[in-house]
Amino acid sequence: MPRRKVRWGVLGVASIAVRRVIPAMQKGEWSEIAATASRDSRKAEEAARLLGISKAYGSYAELLADPDIEAIYNPLPNHLHVPFSVQAAQAGKHVLCEKPVGVNAAEARVLLKERDRSGVKIGEAFMVRTHPRWLRARELVRAGRIGDLRLITASIGYSNHDAKNVRNVPEFGGGALLDIGCYPVTLSRFLFGEEPSRVMAMIERDPEMKVDRLTSAMLDFRSGQCIFTCSTQLAYHQRVVLLGTKGRMEIEQPLNPGNDRPSRIFIDDDPSDSTGAAIIAEMIDACDQFTIQGDLFSKAIREGGEVPVPLEDSVQNMATIDAIFRSAESGKWERP
Repeated sequence: MPRRKVRWGVLGVASIAVRRVIPAMQKGEWSEIAATASRDSRKAEEAARLLGISKAYGSYAELLADPDIEAIYNPLPNHLHVPFSVQAAQAGKHVLCEKPVGVNAAEARVLLKERDRSGVKIGEAFMVRTHPRWLRARELVRAGRIGDLRLITASIGYSNHDAKNVRNVPEFGGGALLDIGCYPVTLSRFLFGEEPSRVMAMIERDPEMKVDRLTSAMLDFRSGQCIFTCSTQLAYHQRVVLLGTKGRMEIEQPLNPGNDRPSRIFIDDDPSDSTGAAIIAEMIDACDQFTIQGDLFSKAIREGGEVPVPLEDSVQNMATIDAIFRSAESGKWERP
Protein backbone atom coordinates (compact mmCIF):
# COMPACT_ATOMS: atom_id res chain seq x y z
CA MET A 1 0.00 0.00 0.00
CA PRO A 2 1.53 3.37 -0.98
CA ARG A 3 2.52 5.68 1.87
CA ARG A 4 0.02 8.49 2.59
CA LYS A 5 1.99 11.73 2.57
CA VAL A 6 1.38 14.40 5.18
CA ARG A 7 -0.55 17.31 3.65
CA TRP A 8 1.23 20.59 4.43
CA GLY A 9 0.10 24.20 4.24
CA VAL A 10 2.55 27.11 4.13
CA LEU A 11 1.96 30.42 5.90
CA GLY A 12 3.13 33.29 3.69
CA VAL A 13 5.30 33.45 0.62
CA ALA A 14 8.66 34.18 2.27
CA SER A 15 11.70 33.86 0.04
CA ILE A 16 13.11 30.88 1.95
CA ALA A 17 9.79 29.07 1.52
CA VAL A 18 9.34 29.76 -2.19
CA ARG A 19 12.97 29.30 -3.25
CA ARG A 20 14.13 26.51 -1.00
CA VAL A 21 11.76 24.79 1.41
CA ILE A 22 8.65 24.22 -0.71
CA PRO A 23 10.51 22.85 -3.77
CA ALA A 24 12.55 20.62 -1.46
CA MET A 25 9.57 19.27 0.45
CA GLN A 26 7.78 18.59 -2.83
CA LYS A 27 10.54 16.08 -3.57
CA GLY A 28 9.96 14.26 -0.30
CA GLU A 29 8.61 10.76 0.18
CA TRP A 30 6.56 11.72 3.23
CA SER A 31 5.50 15.31 2.47
CA GLU A 32 3.00 17.00 0.14
CA ILE A 33 2.60 20.78 -0.11
CA ALA A 34 -1.17 21.03 -0.50
CA ALA A 35 -1.84 24.73 0.10
CA THR A 36 -0.25 28.12 0.55
CA ALA A 37 -1.59 31.35 2.02
CA SER A 38 -0.79 35.05 2.02
CA ARG A 39 -2.57 38.16 3.25
CA ASP A 40 -2.37 39.19 -0.41
CA SER A 41 -4.40 36.63 -2.37
CA ARG A 42 -2.58 37.51 -5.59
CA LYS A 43 0.77 36.60 -4.03
CA ALA A 44 -0.64 33.32 -2.76
CA GLU A 45 -2.08 32.47 -6.17
CA GLU A 46 1.14 33.42 -7.95
CA ALA A 47 3.24 31.25 -5.62
CA ALA A 48 0.80 28.35 -5.98
CA ARG A 49 0.86 28.62 -9.76
CA LEU A 50 4.65 28.86 -9.85
CA LEU A 51 5.13 25.86 -7.58
CA GLY A 52 2.24 23.68 -8.69
CA ILE A 53 0.30 23.89 -5.42
CA SER A 54 -3.40 23.07 -5.72
CA LYS A 55 -4.82 25.52 -3.16
CA ALA A 56 -4.11 29.21 -2.49
CA TYR A 57 -5.73 31.23 0.28
CA GLY A 58 -5.95 35.00 0.74
CA SER A 59 -5.68 34.79 4.52
CA TYR A 60 -3.87 32.67 7.09
CA ALA A 61 -7.15 31.94 8.87
CA GLU A 62 -8.57 30.25 5.77
CA LEU A 63 -5.57 27.96 5.54
CA LEU A 64 -5.75 27.05 9.23
CA ALA A 65 -9.44 26.26 8.82
CA ASP A 66 -8.87 23.83 5.95
CA PRO A 67 -9.66 20.34 7.33
CA ASP A 68 -7.48 18.67 4.69
CA ILE A 69 -4.32 20.36 5.94
CA GLU A 70 -2.52 18.32 8.59
CA ALA A 71 0.64 20.35 9.18
CA ILE A 72 1.81 23.94 8.83
CA TYR A 73 5.21 25.29 7.83
CA ASN A 74 5.63 28.75 9.36
CA PRO A 75 8.33 30.92 7.68
CA LEU A 76 6.79 34.25 8.72
CA PRO A 77 8.96 37.04 10.21
CA ASN A 78 10.43 36.15 13.61
CA HIS A 79 7.92 38.08 15.72
CA LEU A 80 5.06 36.13 14.09
CA HIS A 81 6.52 32.67 14.66
CA VAL A 82 4.94 32.02 18.03
CA PRO A 83 1.56 33.79 17.54
CA PHE A 84 0.73 31.97 14.31
CA SER A 85 2.24 28.67 15.43
CA VAL A 86 -0.04 28.85 18.47
CA GLN A 87 -3.02 29.55 16.21
CA ALA A 88 -2.07 26.59 14.04
CA ALA A 89 -1.82 24.30 17.06
CA GLN A 90 -5.17 25.53 18.33
CA ALA A 91 -6.58 24.58 14.92
CA GLY A 92 -5.21 21.05 15.42
CA LYS A 93 -2.32 21.38 12.98
CA HIS A 94 1.21 20.14 13.53
CA VAL A 95 3.78 22.92 13.10
CA LEU A 96 7.28 23.15 11.68
CA CYS A 97 8.32 26.68 12.66
CA GLU A 98 11.24 28.41 10.99
CA LYS A 99 14.21 29.33 13.16
CA PRO A 100 14.47 31.11 15.51
CA VAL A 101 11.32 29.64 17.03
CA GLY A 102 10.61 32.97 18.75
CA VAL A 103 12.33 36.18 19.74
CA ASN A 104 13.17 34.99 23.27
CA ALA A 105 12.92 31.99 25.59
CA ALA A 106 9.66 33.21 27.13
CA GLU A 107 8.00 32.97 23.70
CA ALA A 108 9.44 29.50 23.18
CA ARG A 109 7.94 28.41 26.50
CA VAL A 110 4.53 29.72 25.41
CA LEU A 111 4.74 27.52 22.34
CA LEU A 112 5.89 24.55 24.42
CA LYS A 113 2.91 24.98 26.71
CA GLU A 114 0.54 25.11 23.73
CA ARG A 115 2.09 21.98 22.25
CA ASP A 116 1.50 20.10 25.49
CA ARG A 117 -2.07 21.41 25.73
CA SER A 118 -3.06 20.67 22.14
CA GLY A 119 -1.17 17.41 21.68
CA VAL A 120 0.14 18.35 18.20
CA LYS A 121 3.76 18.10 17.16
CA ILE A 122 5.74 21.34 17.01
CA GLY A 123 9.40 21.70 16.12
CA GLU A 124 11.98 24.25 15.04
CA ALA A 125 13.31 24.27 11.47
CA PHE A 126 17.06 24.04 12.07
CA MET A 127 17.80 22.16 8.86
CA VAL A 128 21.50 21.87 9.74
CA ARG A 129 20.63 19.55 12.61
CA THR A 130 19.37 16.87 10.20
CA HIS A 131 21.98 17.19 7.43
CA PRO A 132 24.04 13.98 7.15
CA ARG A 133 27.35 15.86 7.32
CA TRP A 134 26.53 17.42 10.70
CA LEU A 135 25.33 14.06 11.98
CA ARG A 136 28.60 12.60 10.71
CA ALA A 137 30.63 15.41 12.29
CA ARG A 138 29.02 14.70 15.65
CA GLU A 139 29.68 10.98 15.16
CA LEU A 140 33.36 11.66 14.46
CA VAL A 141 33.59 13.90 17.52
CA ARG A 142 32.04 11.26 19.76
CA ALA A 143 34.36 8.61 18.32
CA GLY A 144 37.37 10.73 19.29
CA ARG A 145 38.62 11.29 15.75
CA ILE A 146 40.08 14.69 16.74
CA GLY A 147 40.63 13.78 20.37
CA ASP A 148 38.51 15.67 22.86
CA LEU A 149 36.55 18.53 21.32
CA ARG A 150 37.70 21.71 23.05
CA LEU A 151 36.86 24.64 20.77
CA ILE A 152 34.34 25.53 18.08
CA THR A 153 34.96 28.70 16.11
CA ALA A 154 32.45 30.15 13.69
CA SER A 155 32.10 33.25 11.53
CA ILE A 156 28.93 33.86 9.53
CA GLY A 157 27.79 36.94 7.67
CA TYR A 158 26.29 38.69 4.69
CA SER A 159 25.50 42.28 3.65
CA ASN A 160 21.98 43.69 3.94
CA HIS A 161 21.51 47.46 4.29
CA ASP A 162 17.82 47.53 3.32
CA ALA A 163 15.92 49.26 6.12
CA LYS A 164 12.63 47.78 4.86
CA ASN A 165 13.86 44.20 5.00
CA VAL A 166 12.31 42.30 7.93
CA ARG A 167 15.81 41.29 9.08
CA ASN A 168 16.56 44.94 9.76
CA VAL A 169 13.42 45.83 11.73
CA PRO A 170 13.86 45.51 15.53
CA GLU A 171 10.12 45.12 16.13
CA PHE A 172 10.11 42.12 13.76
CA GLY A 173 12.90 40.31 15.61
CA GLY A 174 15.58 41.44 13.18
CA GLY A 175 19.32 41.52 13.61
CA ALA A 176 22.32 39.26 13.11
CA LEU A 177 22.08 37.18 16.28
CA LEU A 178 18.51 35.98 15.76
CA ASP A 179 18.93 35.53 12.02
CA ILE A 180 22.28 33.73 11.74
CA GLY A 181 23.95 33.77 15.17
CA CYS A 182 21.40 31.16 16.23
CA TYR A 183 23.27 28.63 14.03
CA PRO A 184 26.57 28.48 15.97
CA VAL A 185 24.53 28.46 19.19
CA THR A 186 22.53 25.39 18.18
CA LEU A 187 25.47 23.63 16.50
CA SER A 188 27.79 24.07 19.50
CA ARG A 189 25.12 22.69 21.83
CA PHE A 190 24.55 19.84 19.36
CA LEU A 191 28.24 18.95 19.05
CA PHE A 192 29.22 19.29 22.71
CA GLY A 193 26.01 17.61 23.82
CA GLU A 194 25.80 20.09 26.70
CA GLU A 195 24.38 23.46 27.63
CA PRO A 196 26.71 26.45 28.13
CA SER A 197 27.09 27.46 31.76
CA ARG A 198 27.75 31.12 30.93
CA VAL A 199 28.19 33.47 27.97
CA MET A 200 29.98 36.73 27.20
CA ALA A 201 29.15 38.97 24.24
CA MET A 202 29.72 42.21 22.36
CA ILE A 203 27.13 43.79 20.07
CA GLU A 204 27.42 46.68 17.63
CA ARG A 205 24.08 48.07 16.44
CA ASP A 206 23.28 49.91 13.27
CA PRO A 207 22.89 53.57 14.32
CA GLU A 208 19.78 54.08 12.19
CA MET A 209 18.04 50.69 12.04
CA LYS A 210 18.98 49.80 15.66
CA VAL A 211 19.39 46.08 14.96
CA ASP A 212 22.58 44.25 15.91
CA ARG A 213 24.76 44.23 12.81
CA LEU A 214 27.91 42.74 14.36
CA THR A 215 27.71 40.35 17.29
CA SER A 216 30.50 38.29 18.84
CA ALA A 217 30.05 35.83 21.67
CA MET A 218 31.85 33.28 23.82
CA LEU A 219 29.96 30.26 25.13
CA ASP A 220 31.53 28.40 28.04
CA PHE A 221 30.71 24.67 28.12
CA ARG A 222 31.89 22.10 30.63
CA SER A 223 33.90 20.36 27.87
CA GLY A 224 35.12 23.40 25.96
CA GLN A 225 34.21 26.70 24.36
CA CYS A 226 32.45 28.14 21.32
CA ILE A 227 33.55 31.51 19.97
CA PHE A 228 31.58 33.02 17.12
CA THR A 229 30.93 36.20 15.19
CA CYS A 230 27.91 36.98 13.05
CA SER A 231 27.12 40.04 10.96
CA THR A 232 24.53 41.41 8.54
CA GLN A 233 26.88 44.08 7.20
CA LEU A 234 30.04 42.26 6.16
CA ALA A 235 31.13 40.40 3.06
CA TYR A 236 29.32 37.10 2.61
CA HIS A 237 31.10 34.33 4.47
CA GLN A 238 30.45 31.22 6.55
CA ARG A 239 32.95 29.04 8.35
CA VAL A 240 32.79 26.57 11.24
CA VAL A 241 35.91 24.83 12.59
CA LEU A 242 36.07 22.13 15.29
CA LEU A 243 39.33 21.92 17.23
CA GLY A 244 40.23 18.95 19.39
CA THR A 245 43.19 17.76 21.41
CA LYS A 246 44.39 15.56 18.53
CA GLY A 247 43.12 17.26 15.39
CA ARG A 248 40.59 19.49 13.73
CA MET A 249 37.62 19.36 11.38
CA GLU A 250 36.02 21.91 9.09
CA ILE A 251 32.68 21.54 7.35
CA GLU A 252 32.57 22.95 3.82
CA GLN A 253 29.96 25.70 3.33
CA PRO A 254 28.53 24.77 6.72
CA LEU A 255 25.02 26.21 6.57
CA ASN A 256 23.68 26.01 3.03
CA PRO A 257 25.66 23.66 0.77
CA GLY A 258 24.55 23.05 -2.78
CA ASN A 259 22.08 20.18 -3.03
CA ASP A 260 23.36 19.09 -6.46
CA ARG A 261 26.83 17.94 -5.42
CA PRO A 262 28.56 16.15 -2.55
CA SER A 263 29.79 18.19 0.40
CA ARG A 264 32.98 17.63 2.32
CA ILE A 265 34.21 17.36 5.87
CA PHE A 266 37.90 18.25 6.05
CA ILE A 267 39.72 16.28 8.74
CA ASP A 268 43.27 16.81 9.98
CA ASP A 269 44.04 14.29 12.71
CA ASP A 270 47.84 14.59 12.64
CA PRO A 271 48.70 17.08 15.42
CA SER A 272 52.39 16.97 14.50
CA ASP A 273 51.81 18.32 10.97
CA SER A 274 51.62 22.11 10.66
CA THR A 275 51.52 22.25 6.85
CA GLY A 276 48.06 20.81 6.29
CA ALA A 277 49.48 17.96 4.22
CA ALA A 278 47.63 15.43 6.39
CA ILE A 279 44.19 16.87 5.65
CA ILE A 280 41.72 14.42 4.14
CA ALA A 281 38.25 15.12 2.79
CA GLU A 282 35.37 12.84 3.72
CA MET A 283 32.65 13.07 1.08
CA ILE A 284 28.99 13.31 2.04
CA ASP A 285 26.54 12.39 -0.71
CA ALA A 286 24.54 15.18 -2.34
CA CYS A 287 21.21 15.76 -0.64
CA ASP A 288 18.69 18.51 0.08
CA GLN A 289 18.63 19.29 3.78
CA PHE A 290 15.17 20.83 3.48
CA THR A 291 13.79 17.63 1.95
CA ILE A 292 15.30 15.63 4.80
CA GLN A 293 13.97 18.04 7.42
CA GLY A 294 10.42 17.94 6.03
CA ASP A 295 10.35 14.17 5.62
CA LEU A 296 11.67 13.50 9.13
CA PHE A 297 8.98 15.79 10.54
CA SER A 298 6.28 14.15 8.41
CA LYS A 299 7.49 10.70 9.41
CA ALA A 300 7.25 11.71 13.07
CA ILE A 301 3.61 12.68 12.45
CA ARG A 302 2.79 9.42 10.69
CA GLU A 303 4.70 7.08 12.99
CA GLY A 304 4.38 8.93 16.29
CA GLY A 305 8.06 9.62 16.89
CA GLU A 306 9.89 12.76 18.01
CA VAL A 307 10.40 15.68 15.64
CA PRO A 308 14.02 16.49 14.66
CA VAL A 309 14.37 19.61 16.84
CA PRO A 310 11.81 19.52 19.68
CA LEU A 311 10.70 22.60 21.58
CA GLU A 312 12.59 21.60 24.72
CA ASP A 313 15.76 22.12 22.69
CA SER A 314 14.40 25.39 21.28
CA VAL A 315 13.79 26.77 24.78
CA GLN A 316 17.41 26.03 25.72
CA ASN A 317 18.69 27.61 22.51
CA MET A 318 16.66 30.77 23.03
CA ALA A 319 17.77 30.95 26.68
CA THR A 320 21.38 31.04 25.48
CA ILE A 321 20.55 33.75 22.95
CA ASP A 322 18.77 35.76 25.67
CA ALA A 323 21.91 35.53 27.80
CA ILE A 324 24.04 36.76 24.88
CA PHE A 325 21.84 39.84 24.56
CA ARG A 326 22.01 40.43 28.34
CA SER A 327 25.79 40.09 28.38
CA ALA A 328 26.18 42.68 25.63
CA GLU A 329 24.22 45.10 27.81
CA SER A 330 25.84 44.26 31.15
CA GLY A 331 29.40 43.71 29.94
CA LYS A 332 29.54 40.65 32.20
CA TRP A 333 29.27 36.89 31.99
CA GLU A 334 25.60 35.89 31.98
CA ARG A 335 24.03 32.52 32.70
CA PRO A 336 21.38 31.15 30.34
